[in-house]
Amino acid sequence: MGESVDLKQEANPEYYMSQALQEANRALEHGEVPIGCVVVHKEQGMVARAHNWRETWKSPIAHAEMVAIEEASRRLGGWRLFECDIYVTLEPCPMCAGAIMLSRFSHLYFGARDPKGGAVVSKTELLAPDLWNHHPDITGGVLEYECGKILKDFFRSLRQGKASFDQRS
Repeated sequence: MGESVDLKQEANPEYYMSQALQEANRALEHGEVPIGCVVVHKEQGMVARAHNWRETWKSPIAHAEMVAIEEASRRLGGWRLFECDIYVTLEPCPMCAGAIMLSRFSHLYFGARDPKGGAVVSKTELLAPDLWNHHPDITGGVLEYECGKILKDFFRSLRQGKASFDQRS
């Protein structure tokens, strides 16, 4: 957190998604589902980064987006994140899509679609224009292959017994 970021990268969604992928890899190190997220302020650069903590914290709301939004709000001193974009490796679920809308993000970038639980384009469209008082611009498919591969590999390992949540359940 707080690392210096070249603001010229602002126009490069792949750079920030690669930072979110680094967080997804950190999630793997902790035995978590590998989803990562970063929040980028238009002037200050990256102000928050997080990954899933649900298993470790035993919390259903410890999604990467929720943790990153909390951190960004603390660092910026408010809950309105108008001047921020959010990058997440997997299409947000209903809870996270709602938090993104309520936080007033300018732009949501996501990597892989989530056909089972995605609430932006896959299962439902909670952030559709004119549905709420605010909606971010949305760009999906940023580094989609890489974002999907880390999840597919993780769940394949889980099915094959090479990874487990048993130690935390």
